[in-house]
Amino acid sequence: MLLENKVAIVTGGSRGIGRAIALECARHGANVVVNYAHDPAIAAGSKTPAQEVIDEIKALGRGAVAVKGDVSDPATAKALVDAAVEHFGGVDICVANAGVCQFHAFLDMPPELLRQTVGINLEGTFFVAQAAANRMKDQGRGGAIIAISSISKLVGGEFQTHYTPTKAGQHSLMQSAAIALGRYGIRCNSVLPGTIVTDINKDDLTPEKTAYFNQRIPLGRLGQPEDIAGSVVFLASDMARYITGAEILVDGGMFVNLQ
Repeated sequence: MLLENKVAIVTGGSRGIGRAIALECARHGANVVVNYAHDPAIAAGSKTPAQEVIDEIKALGRGAVAVKGDVSDPATAKALVDAAVEHFGGVDICVANAGVCQFHAFLDMPPELLRQTVGINLEGTFFVAQAAANRMKDQGRGGAIIAISSISKLVGGEFQTHYTPTKAGQHSLMQSAAIALGRYGIRCNSVLPGTIVTDINKDDLTPEKTAYFNQRIPLGRLGQPEDIAGSVVFLASDMARYITGAEILVDGGMFVNLQ
């Protein structure tokens, strides 16, 4: 119960890595505000992904509320903080997880795709971190802000020229915010997932590519969303009380394997 009675905001929290983070925070005692941008059309009587997460968190005995909104809009960040205060009395943890990665060649990259990617991945992280930090400062009890960056912060990708700069920018933001907010007891760190099987990349992970990655990763398998959640809980907890401006690479050893 590393986060008992804490309040966490998780952007992009209805599916994939965000869902795993929201549930793990709840398992460790936190109440959770789950942000989502879209809920897909579903059959009558079925639950949306956001509602499923909320119900699972409540089944764990923790409070949960869902807030719909595009994180590239600053109003969404305000709505998330307002929901945390209204339902749970404040904000202790902010996890900027929402992100997009639509693969595209560099030479004919549409400006609108670049702007969308920067808006959601980087500006969205800035807006939610800023809104949460202001509330944490006023509360006077510190807090933890965690950006879900990527191994793509460290390496390039032919079809990710719009994406990799946003992941590097997220950690750069956390480094600068760590300096700006340290005086208030607010810690800012990044988690860098390796290749994790999610909705974003499932169509790209062909059997051939999966076999290649499994061979190249020292731990012998692609990551799952749950593999990221533990690192987030650690950074959000008092066990990491003297860690700020840092990054944790969670990739099964892919980055260090040059063979």
